[in-house]
Amino acid sequence: MSDDDLTEAADAIRRGEAVVYPTETVYGMGADATNSDAVERVFDIKGRPRDNPLSAGFPDVDAALEYVVADEMEDAFMRRFLPGPVTVVVERRESLPDVLVAGRDRVGVRVPDHELARDLFRAAGTPVTATSANRSGTGSITHPSQLSAEIRDAVAFVLDGGTTPGTESTVVDPGRGIIHRRGAMADEIEAWLEANE
Repeated sequence: MSDDDLTEAADAIRRGEAVVYPTETVYGMGADATNSDAVERVFDIKGRPRDNPLSAGFPDVDAALEYVVADEMEDAFMRRFLPGPVTVVVERRESLPDVLVAGRDRVGVRVPDHELARDLFRAAGTPVTATSANRSGTGSITHPSQLSAEIRDAVAFVLDGGTTPGTESTVVDPGRGIIHRRGAMADEIEAWLEANE
């Protein structure tokens, strides 16, 4: 993995293309989350239903807060659990397009505990889609060698970060106290939500 690879992947995202990148859970598929056409491309590549929203990845919580609205409790939750294997559902700002969130008013925020992923987001200079790099309905990818030929051909670049752990992120809406999907750190998250009701 060289700086050139990172630059090439970030450039592809800025051009509206999709790339594959590693996280602390599984490999993700990234495109410019503010560009409706780029987001549509991710849905097409994955064969994902348009009514199933995508999350957005950011290099840090402060970068996320430029695109989402968080109250004091949601802000505290994000600063406690991010970076980490957690997708935090909060209110989106208008700068994130309807297609990303299937027309909903909330969006999943991801700040991976993975330096390469955060470096990519930083270099791209835009929110990046955070969804697993597999066809919908097939298993998650923990190493680039597992990518289907279909996906490899459809993306502009694959950032190889070796093998990832493979645990899914926990998806949580802290403002509503709802855990949508239990994954990494779910018990710890549940305890925090109960303590901060």
